[in-house]
Amino acid sequence: MSTENPDRIIRINAVLARTGLTRSTLYRKVQNGTFPKQLKLSARCAGWRESAVNEWLRNPMFYSVDDQ
Repeated sequence: MSTENPDRIIRINAVLARTGLTRSTLYRKVQNGTFPKQLKLSARCAGWRESAVNEWLRNPMFYSVDDQ
C-alpha cells in the first residue's frame, strides 16, 4: 500500500498565486511549451497537476514540456 498522496489538481488562481505569473503570461508559456499544460476537467473548468507546477517551480528557466 502506497503512503504517497495522489497528485492534486489545482485551479488557475492557485497556480497564479504560487508562480507569481499573470494569467496572460501563464497561457503564453503553456502555448510555448515552457509551462505544464492544463487538464480539461469539464466544459468550462481546467486545472494543473500540482506535481507538474512544482516541477516547473524547481527550475522555471529550463522547463520544457515533453510531448511523448
